[in-house]
Amino acid sequence: EVQLVESGGGLVLTGGSLTLSCSTAGLDLNNYAIGWFRQATGKEREGVACIGSDDGTRWFAESVKGRFSVSNSIANNMMTLQMYKLKPEDSAKYYCAAGLDDYWLGQSLCRFAQRGRYWGQGTQVTVSK
Repeated sequence: EVQLVESGGGLVLTGGSLTLSCSTAGLDLNNYAIGWFRQATGKEREGVACIGSDDGTRWFAESVKGRFSVSNSIANNMMTLQMYKLKPEDSAKYYCAAGLDDYWLGQSLCRFAQRGRYWGQGTQVTVSK
């Protein structure tokens, strides 16, 4: 059974850093793209960073490029989102997700949330001014 479980959220000051983790136990990473989404109050869920099933291709939302990085440890069944230079507009509930991959290697998952087959419960990130 696939269960995605996020951890690592919290409160951080503007300009600070935070690392989120997602347990990906039970997931066949040869066929699934995995990634991070976020949803702020009153806004739609948006893809933040995704990894293709080739474990090499990365996709990032424009708003986080150069500030966020994403990695996956197959051995530890753990995906990590490292967030730097955080801004108040990064405040949201962050979710990890997985969906069957396609030619676009992760990009489709991040751009179209409906492709997510498995979702975690989310972890709150709040960036104060």
